[in-house]
Amino acid sequence: MNKIRVIPCLDIHNGRVVKGVNFVELKDAGDPVEIADAYAKSGADELVFLDISATTEKRDINLDVMRKIAKTVSIPFAVAGGIRTIEDFRRVFEVGAGKVGINSAAIDNPSILNEAANEFGSSRVVLALDAKKREDGTGWNVLKNGGHTDTGIDAVEWAIKATGLGAGEIILTSLDKDGTKDGYDLELTKIISENVSVPVIASGGAGKPEHFYEAVTIGKAQGVLAASLFHFKELEIMEVKRYLHERGIDVQL
Repeated sequence: MNKIRVIPCLDIHNGRVVKGVNFVELKDAGDPVEIADAYAKSGADELVFLDISATTEKRDINLDVMRKIAKTVSIPFAVAGGIRTIEDFRRVFEVGAGKVGINSAAIDNPSILNEAANEFGSSRVVLALDAKKREDGTGWNVLKNGGHTDTGIDAVEWAIKATGLGAGEIILTSLDKDGTKDGYDLELTKIISENVSVPVIASGGAGKPEHFYEAVTIGKAQGVLAASLFHFKELEIMEVKRYLHERGIDVQL
């Protein structure tokens, strides 16, 4: 097994880092370049940048910010939000990103995953999978457009299809858990992890060190992602890593 990655996520809105609850009630959390630099120096294995309004506002991703970040940090980072075409993948890679995440456009045009994997390699193509539990409790539906649209597509079926088409990693966000600090959706994370052969990054709900441990041991995630917890200094990245290490989880210290 590869080392478990601890990954801060920076939600970008109007060029600033923001954080909300269940994708709404956004609060300003600072300058993305400064925050990225601080995370890189504090032990983050990777970074994820999510332009949370690029898709719903039908605009391009902020490449200038990504270019500045690439010049500032030496750790890998992924960019998601507003990716619609192969040319978008290319432009984001050209400014220095290591991976590109895609959600809505892949749902609308699944073949883009295959095209991107063939051109750039599947390890650089990330499926951003936002899911919400169905009201009848029978499973989870896939959401798009920044969590605003329920597609009616089953999350497990979509994960299997998308990885078969070429997505080499999944960032799995539970809308039910996002920003709540009640812990990751372990049931969702586990069932997705068990049904795909690519790494699954658990996202949405981290509130204390135990939650990261549970995501790895119960949810079988290969990486753990958090945002507000790190932004507002409620937990430090190395604090999480030491907690995992002390419990036998292989992390980069």
